Amino acid sequence: MKILVVNAGSSSLKFQLFDMENESVIAKGNCEKIGLPGSFIGYKTTGDKKEVMVDMPDHKVAIAKVFEMLTDKKDGVINSVDEIDAVGHRFVQGGWLFNESVLMNEDVVKKLDQIAELSPLHAHANMAGYKGCVALMPNTPQVTVFDTSFHATMPAKAYMYGIKYEDYEQYHVRKYGFHGTSHRYVMGECAKLLGKKPEDINIITVHLGNGSSITAIKNGKSVDTTMGLTPLEGLIMGTRSGDLDPTVVSYLGNKKNMTAEQVVNYLNKQCGIMGVSGVSSDMRELNSAIEAGNERARLALDMLIYRVKKFIGSYMAVLGRVDAIVFTGGIGENQEDLREESLKDMEMYGIEIDVDKNNHLPRGTTEEISTKNSKIRVFRIPTNEELLIARDTQELVMKSKKQ
Repeated sequence: MKILVVNAGSSSLKFQLFDMENESVIAKGNCEKIGLPGSFIGYKTTGDKKEVMVDMPDHKVAIAKVFEMLTDKKDGVINSVDEIDAVGHRFVQGGWLFNESVLMNEDVVKKLDQIAELSPLHAHANMAGYKGCVALMPNTPQVTVFDTSFHATMPAKAYMYGIKYEDYEQYHVRKYGFHGTSHRYVMGECAKLLGKKPEDINIITVHLGNGSSITAIKNGKSVDTTMGLTPLEGLIMGTRSGDLDPTVVSYLGNKKNMTAEQVVNYLNKQCGIMGVSGVSSDMRELNSAIEAGNERARLALDMLIYRVKKFIGSYMAVLGRVDAIVFTGGIGENQEDLREESLKDMEMYGIEIDVDKNNHLPRGTTEEISTKNSKIRVFRIPTNEELLIARDTQELVMKSKKQ
């Protein structure tokens, strides 16, 4: 079975084509600057990566261009789009309506339209990617995998906010959590490393990238996570502020003559590591600034490390027994000093890092970075959200064929 995985952003569209016989990637790429001048597609098969300038006014055109590349006589990997058995889509928000992946149909689309306001930055783009595929391959099964569904197992005491209960009931204001596909994927990989079934492990998964979140997983299920109603809550991130006093919104609104919506947009896009450092949201540029003696850049990194450490500690209290801590995501996988500092001076809690090993990890591999004496094992596990989406897609399509 060949499955195309699509991850549509506001001006981008990532894709991977899988051969599910051996879960290998046949081709992958990224459409950038959709709807903007200078749009292009980066495309990679077994050979070198190619970058082609392509005019892409919308996601439907972007999808069409992807299919042209996949079926190209010279650089293509399939003869026809008909060889694609199913498409799996990443949707950020499933809200209160979806707690697992689903086969798309008109009813699902209507329900997703109802909850689009919960993720205005992502919902339109996610739906545009789906509709672009349907327009060009109307008879191919389409599956949606939600970032939020893994966190649907959180108990009410973890997902509720201290607001009037009637407002929760009417407006569905609560913590939903995100990055669920990443947390679920590395949880499964960690269970294999521990030699146990997912339902038998308690772990803390630390996904650190431009967007970051930490999840407490008990008996294979999410029981708490740092992101909330939207991805703005929790850790300080690339351009997101993370946790702050809610009155900051009204205070800044008055001081900067901004509406509440404008302040929230500011907190999402101009704050976080970039806002504190004044340098960049890119960790590589931040690290270069720190090496050059930039104190604000150092402060931004220290704030991230502090919050990671704080949430790990609080989730240890929530779980009681912790079998492992997993670092993943672009920063979690590649920033060795952050991993070390986040777990420094925690030997009394059973955590010991092998500093030398942590500092010399080969890129892109799964590695244990704790010492043999560490009661809690610590791993660096590269995430693979696209593969998880492909697996869910295959499972649902196969199940539907049996019915």
